[in-house]
Amino acid sequence: MKTTLTPPSTTLKIHPADNVLVALTDLPGGTKVSENGHTVTLTHDVAAKHKIALETLPTGGGVTMYGVLVGKTTRPVEAGEALTTFNLRHDAEPFDVARRQPYAWQPPDASAWQSRTFLGYPRSDGRVGTRNYWLVVPLVFCENRNILVLKDAFERELGYAPSERYRWQVRDLVAAYRHGNQLAIERSALPSGPEAVPAESLIFPNLDGIKFLTHELGCGGTNRDADALCALLAGYITHPNVAGATVLSLGCQKSQIDTLRAEIARRDPRFDRPLVYVDQQTTGTEEALLSEAIRETFRGLMRANEQTRQPAPLTQLTVGLKCGGSDGFSGLSANPVLGHLSDLLVSLGGTTLLGEFPELCGVEQQLIDRCDREADAEKFARLMREYAAQAAAVGAGFDMNPSAGNIKDGLITDAIKSAGAAKKGGTAPIAGVLDYTEWPTRPGLHLLCTPGNDVLATTGMAASGANLILFTTGLGTPTGNPVAPTVKISTNSRLAGRMPDVIDFDSGPVVTGHQTIQQNGEALLEWLIALASGRHRTKAEALNQDDFMPWRRGVNL
Repeated sequence: MKTTLTPPSTTLKIHPADNVLVALTDLPGGTKVSENGHTVTLTHDVAAKHKIALETLPTGGGVTMYGVLVGKTTRPVEAGEALTTFNLRHDAEPFDVARRQPYAWQPPDASAWQSRTFLGYPRSDGRVGTRNYWLVVPLVFCENRNILVLKDAFERELGYAPSERYRWQVRDLVAAYRHGNQLAIERSALPSGPEAVPAESLIFPNLDGIKFLTHELGCGGTNRDADALCALLAGYITHPNVAGATVLSLGCQKSQIDTLRAEIARRDPRFDRPLVYVDQQTTGTEEALLSEAIRETFRGLMRANEQTRQPAPLTQLTVGLKCGGSDGFSGLSANPVLGHLSDLLVSLGGTTLLGEFPELCGVEQQLIDRCDREADAEKFARLMREYAAQAAAVGAGFDMNPSAGNIKDGLITDAIKSAGAAKKGGTAPIAGVLDYTEWPTRPGLHLLCTPGNDVLATTGMAASGANLILFTTGLGTPTGNPVAPTVKISTNSRLAGRMPDVIDFDSGPVVTGHQTIQQNGEALLEWLIALASGRHRTKAEALNQDDFMPWRRGVNL
């Protein structure tokens, strides 16, 4: 269901079945708000993004939002009263594959983009990258320090090092301290200077960067953890945005080179990109290890630089759909904007990935109904139940998912948060259900099992082949990914103005009524085509925000 807001609205009823309104602006107590001729008076001040009861509710009364149950009251609630953690607890409808209903979909008109292309890097496996990166990864945490030594050497000499302005500020503070200049210390500010090296001065202009990953796994955990790490790293090494990779191994760790090779071959049996393996216990000294890694990596960079961008159809886009730092407007603006964009891409033959399974709680039945194949519906139900059981085993639950920031901005139950988060998946049928690091085998919308945790989720989306990630936020986050450009989309224009170095695209005009969801989503699609073609970078790329965190299959919400 597409919702269009028209000013000067102060509240919104999202779905006809809802018994709550959403405040679109701060409203003082005593304000009268109406919905279809039904008027209620606010009993207290209500902050923007929070929910107002449209009717009197008894203790245990169900609250419906987005057309689904999102909680039950813990005490009587008056009509016109705000819903809070003091009068509402999480609750959600049960789900069952046996109750699966037929689903019909009316695709949006995507004819304007039918023949459009982007400029990408074609790979021999048929996929296309939106970036051309070299990857340097450790098989075990013992190699993290060597990874950082390589990072410093390559980035400084090849022109990929981040701005040194922060270092310059520390240098100025040291000088002021040595001279006893307290006033200069108090007035210290960031010096001006270049943010990045101009592309024309790069040694390898066709290489978008070298990405150095570190992690805390590879040994000392379970065999399952070690194998999962190899699967994750294989997903990155074979990623369409990666031209080649260097792998550092200690030698005796649980995550072995042979296991990684097998995972790479499982994903791409004819893998032919340059791949450098260096094992410290075989090589001997650290100096020998690093010297060999530098020499062989440089040779690989020369090959990677031979790649050039070529026109590719939009069907080659695989887009991860993520939200984080969510607020009470997420489900009204940015998330449904992503939903419309997802529907457009699916109509064109592209692929989208909707993750964050703890944030699909309460809408499982709707998603089960949308699954093309019963096997996928059963897989989704099984993964959701297994995830919930893991949480319950340690005294946790999906109801603990909302953060303090979520709650403060109106997402007071996991079901409220989930119903809004699911809007990122639009209305298309679900073509597949994927476990963590699995790849889609056909185009369309897929459900991908990841935690809600921002970095765990984006790390998993990239491992499953997302060559772009769309990340909506109402509170702001700098989160990025080493290999997949991560686009930050604000739910409200105030955030876009307050954090311009983090936000790439603003969906706030949907809340104010200046744009429809469709208009904003189509503008975002145009912006993405230019991004995929390398015509601009995301703010996370400019900040070198390369967040990478493997998921150990414990409880992470």
